[in-house]
Amino acid sequence: MEGEVCLHDLRGKWVVLYFYPRDNTPGCTVEAREFTELLPEFEKLGVAVIGVSKDSLESHRRFAEKHGLKVTLLSDPEHRVIEAYGAWAKKKMRGREYWGTVRTTYLIDPEGRVAKVWRRVRARGHAAKVLEELRRLVGQT
Repeated sequence: MEGEVCLHDLRGKWVVLYFYPRDNTPGCTVEAREFTELLPEFEKLGVAVIGVSKDSLESHRRFAEKHGLKVTLLSDPEHRVIEAYGAWAKKKMRGREYWGTVRTTYLIDPEGRVAKVWRRVRARGHAAKVLEELRRLVGQT
């Protein structure tokens, strides 16, 4: 999706807003593919599923094409939105510290309020957990 996306424009529907580190990495690919696989279930409930990373729109386009992704992917190269949602943090890998996106998911209700937050998410099976929680919250178990 090109152009600006504002959560205010999505009022009246549930939104899954998930932040992920990088296109085409193993965990990020698993997460995006699982959200895509379950997208028809989310859509039946009237839910928008949006992934955000600091990758470019071109990177998102290639990522989506390569893996058949159907979820909306947004680019936040200056990580302003990522930081605003607390998904930008100091990370450690192989003894090196650096700042980056921490896999985090927000479930936002139709009034624009945060209904649930998952921090430091494990990618595999996460989309199903989000769908399960959403069904619980909307009373469709």
